[in-house]
Amino acid sequence: NYAKLMKFLSNAYVLAVLLFFALLLQRTFLQASYYVAIETGINLRGAIQTKIYNKIMQLSTSNMSMGEMTAGQICNLVAIDTNQLMWFFFLCPNLWAMPVQIIVGVLLLYYLLGISALIGAAVIIVLAPVQYFVATKLSQAQRSTLEYSNERLKKTNEMLRGIKLLKLYAWEHIFHSSVEETRQKEMTSLKSFALYTSISIFMNAAIPIAAVLITFVVHAHLTRKADFSPSVAFASLSLFHILVSPLFLLSSVVRSTVKALVSVQKLSEFLSSDEIEEHDKCPELRSADAQSKYQAVVSNNITNGFFTWTPEGPPALSNIDIRIPQGQLTMIVGQVGCGKSSLLLAILGEMQKISGNVSWSSCTSDSEMGEDIRKRGSVAYASQKPWLLNATVEENITFESSFNKQRYKAVIDACSLQPDIDILPHGDQTQIGERGINLSGGQRQRISVARALYQQTNVVFLDDPFSALDIHLSDHLMQEGILKMLREDKRTVVLVTHKLQYLPHADWIIAMKDGYIQREGTLKDIQKSETELFEHWKTLMNRQDQELEKETTIETKNVLERTNLRRTMYSREALLKDDEEDEEEATESDDEDNLSSVLHQRAKMPWRACGKYLSAAGILLLPLLVLSQLLKHTVMVAIDYCLARWTSDAISEKMEVELKNCSHCEVRDTFILCCLGIVLCLVTSIAVEWTGLKVTKKLHASLLNKIILAPMRFFETTPLGSILNRFSADCNTIDQHIPATLECLSRSTLLCVSALAVISYVTPMFLIALVPLAIMCYFIQKYFRVASRDLQQLDDSTQLPLLSHFSETVEGLTTIRAFRYEAKFRQKLLEYTDSNNIASLFLTAANRWLEVRMEYIGACVVLIAAVTSITSCLYSKLSSGLVGLGLTYALMVSNYLNWMVRNLADMEIQLGAVKRIHGLLKTEGCWFIFSFPCISDRGEIQIQNLSVRYDSNLKPVLKHVNAHISPGQKIGICGRTGSGKSSFSLAFFRMVDTFEGRIIIDGIDIAKLPLQTLRSRLSIILQDPILFSGTIRFNLDPEKKCTDSMLWEALEIAQLKHVVKALPGGLDAIVTEGGENFSQGQRQLFCLARAFVRKTSIFIMDEATASIDMATENILQKVVMTAFADRTVVTIAHRVHTILNADLVIVMKRGLILEYDKPEVLLEQEDSVFASFVQADK
Repeated sequence: NYAKLMKFLSNAYVLAVLLFFALLLQRTFLQASYYVAIETGINLRGAIQTKIYNKIMQLSTSNMSMGEMTAGQICNLVAIDTNQLMWFFFLCPNLWAMPVQIIVGVLLLYYLLGISALIGAAVIIVLAPVQYFVATKLSQAQRSTLEYSNERLKKTNEMLRGIKLLKLYAWEHIFHSSVEETRQKEMTSLKSFALYTSISIFMNAAIPIAAVLITFVVHAHLTRKADFSPSVAFASLSLFHILVSPLFLLSSVVRSTVKALVSVQKLSEFLSSDEIEEHDKCPELRSADAQSKYQAVVSNNITNGFFTWTPEGPPALSNIDIRIPQGQLTMIVGQVGCGKSSLLLAILGEMQKISGNVSWSSCTSDSEMGEDIRKRGSVAYASQKPWLLNATVEENITFESSFNKQRYKAVIDACSLQPDIDILPHGDQTQIGERGINLSGGQRQRISVARALYQQTNVVFLDDPFSALDIHLSDHLMQEGILKMLREDKRTVVLVTHKLQYLPHADWIIAMKDGYIQREGTLKDIQKSETELFEHWKTLMNRQDQELEKETTIETKNVLERTNLRRTMYSREALLKDDEEDEEEATESDDEDNLSSVLHQRAKMPWRACGKYLSAAGILLLPLLVLSQLLKHTVMVAIDYCLARWTSDAISEKMEVELKNCSHCEVRDTFILCCLGIVLCLVTSIAVEWTGLKVTKKLHASLLNKIILAPMRFFETTPLGSILNRFSADCNTIDQHIPATLECLSRSTLLCVSALAVISYVTPMFLIALVPLAIMCYFIQKYFRVASRDLQQLDDSTQLPLLSHFSETVEGLTTIRAFRYEAKFRQKLLEYTDSNNIASLFLTAANRWLEVRMEYIGACVVLIAAVTSITSCLYSKLSSGLVGLGLTYALMVSNYLNWMVRNLADMEIQLGAVKRIHGLLKTEGCWFIFSFPCISDRGEIQIQNLSVRYDSNLKPVLKHVNAHISPGQKIGICGRTGSGKSSFSLAFFRMVDTFEGRIIIDGIDIAKLPLQTLRSRLSIILQDPILFSGTIRFNLDPEKKCTDSMLWEALEIAQLKHVVKALPGGLDAIVTEGGENFSQGQRQLFCLARAFVRKTSIFIMDEATASIDMATENILQKVVMTAFADRTVVTIAHRVHTILNADLVIVMKRGLILEYDKPEVLLEQEDSVFASFVQADK
């Protein structure tokens, strides 16, 4: 029986079939193990993301505001580092599987070839440390590249956030060169990255060639008489090929491990950063029955409190002893930067307490409960800088609470949001873009306040809710919202404000100065004890004593009339997303059309993007790339063919002498070919990486140029996130991934082709079977690519809400914690994570689906090749060397096929980045000519029949405006929200589309001037203060044109000299991202100082004093009048009293000029709109 069995097994056909089944089994298990590994990796990623999120919820506020950590860094952790760990987990099993595979391979080689096999294996093992060295160098390059790209992204982000200012001040070139400079550094480290990558690719390709060469040469020399038959030669050749793939993978596993280690380090740094002091929390105060709605007594005391932002820093608040009476309205007033907002945050537990204690008498009636800061229920908090979710208006106001229609209507009315909601395309179901991007400052603020009013909490904190509102809106909000809804409900309200005219409504007043409490008590107390302070307030309010008493009764009547008046005045056309409403909604139907066309597009390979990518490489590199690859593969095949001839000859020539000569010439040929192969490997790997570098340099430069010169309209209609994504994710793909994928794709394709060609050459019969297999392959890959792309898109689209949820949480951290909504937000995160993980899992499953099918086709190729070559060998005397050659190649086909299709799919996804960047490159820019025709600096402005719109398909926002402003005149412009005031100021800078009429400055039509020249001759201060990270000096004078004395003078004018003097470094003191280390009012003062530094003849202030207290504002008004005596100043005002001293007043309504005269003339007219404004502002 045994003999029969041996005979059966030695039948060549039986062996071929056994080989086929062995392959099927091995491949099936391999794919199953991959799937399990990735599934676990995806779960790991989800877990880490949740851990990061939980950490964010505990982060101390100072980390964010002091620039320790930016939202960008946190998003990087979530988007990049967690993915690195997931991939590491996927490749992780290879760490122990590969050494096993290598050891077994070497043992089998030894069994076949004896001692010479060990020499070949030794080559591989000796070169392993070199590979490791290259991998460590690679990781260093990777790390420095990452640092530079983070810095570049931070700069790009700031540039894009402040783009409006850069355009108005004609500073694009400064920021452009700053980003370019960082990009240069990044390119330098990318070069070393590319160099080490190409060495790594080269070693992977060259080591096996060298090993094979040395082994066979040694074997031929050592074993002259021994049998060097095809069976030995090709078995060993196959084994060498088997050794290649773990070695090839080993380098990528090492690389992945190194990246994972870097990520782990970053994560652990983040997870060990400072947290706010957590104490045991009080259970949520919301009980279901409305009865206990306001029953819990809530008042708050701070005794002897010292608070700071950073543990080592000086206390920001000192000696704080206050009580906040329960169920009453407390107002906190004081100058800019005296610590009003900080006080609110200290009460909420956001600041670090040095000493003293904060007590909330809430929660329960137990005495022991009323002592610690954390034992508080939720507080409805509206921050100074409004924070909105990327959701509908309604969701922003209800903010995760249950919907109560009656209450919702009351809140909308109190915040006068109805007219604004009517304008939005879908009413209160309109999606507000990221950071409330399609709303004006005033609308954002009112929604933020509406959220606080809507919540059924006992305590409400409002931080400067009136800063972006005009006088009518403020009065209405005060009456209907704060006094009626909150105070009558006996809620404890704390209001920080600069509007001193509301002080008579306060039950308790806290006056602050420079971080301590100047005085607290009722208005009467302060009138008695601090007469000086009271008189100071009175002069600021421009009010007499008796008016304070009469105030409230008249007020209520006025408000009702005014409300009705407002309703009629507000019509839809008037508020055509005008003025501060910077952002027009992109119509949603367009998006849907885009989507269907995108779906249609996705069925085909992006050849055009591929062409664009390669064409960017230039004329020289492309042919080099193609030729070197072709040559390399031809040489590889030639080496194996030589080997086949050599072994066949060894069998047929049994005479020693013949063999010796023949063997020598074979060895020589093989040696020459191997050396050539090794050189070509080097050339190809360098060519690919160099192409990548050249392309990425070119694309980033043109992208940056295009974006920075794009018209303002582009930034208003394109979300900041998507532009940033081009600079971060897409540039990263082009920098680091496309070259590698391109190399892999070309290599696997050529390997596949050469393998099939060799088999067909050995046994032409194979070609007949090849046709159906090729057809099957084609359909499988086509089917897979469409699905893979859809799934990839699904993966990306589920990742976006996840990332924006992270950045939203970081921006609104204080609000979320004040509301005690951590749990709800965590729940949301889990939902987003789940949907993203499911998409990733499907993508993995699709990859496994493809690989299994490709492996089976590969197994069929082996079976067919084996059967046909055995048949040929038996009947047509095919040399056994060639049979060995054919089978060796057949065994490798499935691997190559797999790689080819996977790389094709990857390439397609990665080329999407090129396509998206090219999409942005199509935006038309406004070109700058850096030349200065002579403009006299008088500052005379003539406006003739001016009509302006934001875009050619939108209605005009200014209609037929005529005005003449003499040099040095001070002009005030007022009007309700949305009357076209801001559009008026933007028209001077040609930021809007002037389709009729013209503006003439100093006798020159501005439409004929280059933008650069025009804008460098004007100065403007915007409503939203914008500061850049860097020094104070850089923020005031990025062009480095001014001396220190000029800068100090500007700071003195802006009332900031004492603030800057006190900072370490003075003018070189650090400003963090967005100026977060200064208060809102101080930022606005810095922007004023910046405008003073530019000695331009025309100076425009767009509601520049909205977040500044009245005292500082009065000083500024005087200063502007004296410092700018000879300049033309145009002031756009919410607070009408700021323009009473102007030479001329323009009153606007719906884009038209209603009144245009001296203020005193207008005040005398009975029916003057201006007079009614002034009356209301009293």
